[in-house]
Amino acid sequence: MIKTAAVLPQADILEHGMKRILITGAAGKIGNALRQGLRGSYSLIRLADIASLGSTAADEELATTDIRDMAALEKAMVGIDCVVHLAGVPEEAAWDQVLPLNIEGCYNVFEAARRCGVKRVIFASSNHAVGFHRRERFIDNTVDPRPDSRYGVSKVFGEALGRLYADKYGLSVACLRIGTFRTPDRPVDARQLLTWISHRDMVQLVRRCIDHPNYHFVTVYGVSNNLRSRWDNTNVKFIGYRPEDDSEIFAAEILALGAKENEIAAQFHGAHYCPMEFTGDPSQID
Repeated sequence: MIKTAAVLPQADILEHGMKRILITGAAGKIGNALRQGLRGSYSLIRLADIASLGSTAADEELATTDIRDMAALEKAMVGIDCVVHLAGVPEEAAWDQVLPLNIEGCYNVFEAARRCGVKRVIFASSNHAVGFHRRERFIDNTVDPRPDSRYGVSKVFGEALGRLYADKYGLSVACLRIGTFRTPDRPVDARQLLTWISHRDMVQLVRRCIDHPNYHFVTVYGVSNNLRSRWDNTNVKFIGYRPEDDSEIFAAEILALGAKENEIAAQFHGAHYCPMEFTGDPSQID
């Protein structure tokens, strides 16, 4: 039988901290990095996925969970303080793939968190939520949504849902507009010199969002300390995220390859997602 925990007031969040963590999509690339990097930091890390998660380490629990199944999600969230929501379609796809996982599944995660008294949700958004902003401009967390794909639209939806659940239901919510996270852990083209986030910095960013004692709603760019970055986290410095890695150490090798970026992709932050199915007029995109 699932027991629903009482919702704690904000003052109690400060007192109790985030000790019991659920990671959805834990079998994915970012999930694996977090599993390794956060191990031993919390009294419980519960790992949820429909894929195999292997054997447990100390302070880990495994939960075979489909985010399309509300009852399974509620069961996975019993006793949890903070959800790190990574599960879903991780790239551009047909709408019939995006809808059940990135839209309906995302709603299920926030709603299950509310029902089960979870204090905080950290949502894996994407730079593709703002991909049609022109790359010549630096952008911060206050820019309007400009998705570059169906996938990007789903991330705008998740950010809006997070704002609703923060304002209406009092959840503490962080939305991470993640750049380029790769395994192996390095950028491979010129655009990724701007957008790369290392495994170490990804773990640090999530840790800061878990551990910060008190925020209502924040949007943070998931990017390393890249010399060429066009994303500005100045407004959310209070979170304490101080990335350590810089893609510039790979720049000479990558630029020597001389690869040319698609003409439309090169104009926008969303890069190669922007010319997909594109039939518009780039000059009309301010």
